[in-house]
Amino acid sequence: MFPPFSEEKAILVLEKIIHLIELGKLDLVQNARISDERKNQTVMLGALVCSDACGKEINLVTNSGNAKSLQYADETICEHFILVPSIVPASEIEAALSENDAKIHELTTSGENDSLKRKLCLQSLEKVYALYHFHCIDGSVRSLREICKVYNNGKFPPTGTGDCCAPKLLDYAFSHNLKPVSLAEAKMGSPIKTLPPCDSRCGILLPALLGLRILYRDDSLCVVNKQSGVLSVPGRGEDKQDCIESRFKRLFGDRVELLQPAVHRLDMETSGVMILAFTKDAHRALNRQFELKQVEKEYIALLDGVLPRKNIQKHGTMELFFRLDVDNRPHQIWDEKNGKSAITEWEILGVEKYKNPQGTLKNVTRVLFKPHTGRTHQLRLASADSHGFGIPIVGDTLYGKCEAGERLLLHARKVSFVHPVTGERMSIECDAEF
Repeated sequence: MFPPFSEEKAILVLEKIIHLIELGKLDLVQNARISDERKNQTVMLGALVCSDACGKEINLVTNSGNAKSLQYADETICEHFILVPSIVPASEIEAALSENDAKIHELTTSGENDSLKRKLCLQSLEKVYALYHFHCIDGSVRSLREICKVYNNGKFPPTGTGDCCAPKLLDYAFSHNLKPVSLAEAKMGSPIKTLPPCDSRCGILLPALLGLRILYRDDSLCVVNKQSGVLSVPGRGEDKQDCIESRFKRLFGDRVELLQPAVHRLDMETSGVMILAFTKDAHRALNRQFELKQVEKEYIALLDGVLPRKNIQKHGTMELFFRLDVDNRPHQIWDEKNGKSAITEWEILGVEKYKNPQGTLKNVTRVLFKPHTGRTHQLRLASADSHGFGIPIVGDTLYGKCEAGERLLLHARKVSFVHPVTGERMSIECDAEF
């Protein structure tokens, strides 16, 4: 994962914590037995610098895992740091595992009935995961199972999910109305070498806690992976205020100089790479690049049919003309005379099998799109309209059909632009989940 916050202030806190451990003023105390699969893992230390409602800085500190915990050996230092405990105490996890432990050990020793052993292990894992609940930035408290349904395709997460430093610290901060400012994690040692939150565990939890999946961030701009079903910018009405733009402002607060920090938009149903700006200068410079067509974008789509059967070339460019259908908003309609030009480059990547939420298999075509203009619904129309391919994108509620539980299978996988401050050409990529 890309670090969601600046590390600068948190690194200074970690340096103090390591020094206090070396002096014996802080102890890393063993609370419970360490499982065999995790006994050789290095304990990480994490620090989160927050601000409270009055603007006072609060330093939160923790360690990874739940078999050990930081404890004060010298109470005189307690006013400088808050030691954050595990989400779930080790004793509760031990209790959840104890019911099946003896039988699992017996089956492991005998080498018999592997299917029963796997079933018992899965039951134990489910009991442990059911203990984990996380406070999120929007004020909600979400279970690990609920989070995995959205951010891990409903699959069980790796063992230890929820025991890394970052989710512990953020859970504590949001449960105490503290605003994150700086976050860093590092192994013990000098000089400190920080590591970003891990992809395997934190990559599931942090997008849920923060409301954003951050792909890149610096002082000028932030690039996120927008999930399908979330608006890019606010719509009309109270029920349409939750969006990527408002989540960005909520997370970063007064570090965002603009009321409307989104540099561009994606359709609500489209997922993928989206750029937001922290500063007015960055926003202005990036907007200019979009106007001059200096920003390169790539999308992946699954089309609901077999495109090669229509004798369409594997690679090509089309120009179509569309305008708003004023009698059927927000639909766009073909209008060669009054419509705006929409230029799209495409490459057919192959035909594959797709299983819809009802379990039905169908043939679909995977297509790479490179739009050279930025018209409303451009790629959806290039796919579905008879002047284009004549085959809609899977899950298109406007120009095709969407089965229950399905989403639009269109994803902005790459954006390339010139950094507004450094002048460096940057490419940010994020693969589709389909």
